[in-house]
Amino acid sequence: MAGKALAFDVGDYVVYPKHGVGRVTEIQNEEIAGMALELYVLRFEKERMTLRVPTNKVEAIGMRKLSSDKTLKEAMETLKGKPKVKRTMWSRRAQEYEAKINSGDLVSIAEVTRDLFRPDDQPEQSYSERQIFEAASSRLARELAAMDKTDEPTALEKVLDILREHAPQYYDNGDDDS
Repeated sequence: MAGKALAFDVGDYVVYPKHGVGRVTEIQNEEIAGMALELYVLRFEKERMTLRVPTNKVEAIGMRKLSSDKTLKEAMETLKGKPKVKRTMWSRRAQEYEAKINSGDLVSIAEVTRDLFRPDDQPEQSYSERQIFEAASSRLARELAAMDKTDEPTALEKVLDILREHAPQYYDNGDDDS
């Protein structure tokens, strides 16, 4: 390990693909199985979880800094788009949605959030659809909150407002009850 500069500093927010937004609380040096390892200690408040990640594994894991403003803007635009619902079996779609959420890619997470959003006047979602929607929207909101320096509920409301504003045009089926 050539003294490469560390990609993250203590206090930085980072995105760990499988867990979402965490914060680097410290950088430790430990000896594990006779090998000296440098570790990022990450804290995920929502899950009340601490994770130790070897600094040399960061790239392989896909751990990254918060998204750029450009990526965030693209994710917010994605929320405004037409939901894409494939006519494949739910189990296959659920796997694809989970893979997108765990990719850590903000735009992919926004796609899942958009595709599984249901306006209040639409038929109820299944339990598993709702679970995946909540996982995706929460992951999106946590990164948005870290970038906007706000909290998750505020960021989630911002996401839901965009969805509520843009979704009705895609669900209008012409039979308003008036």
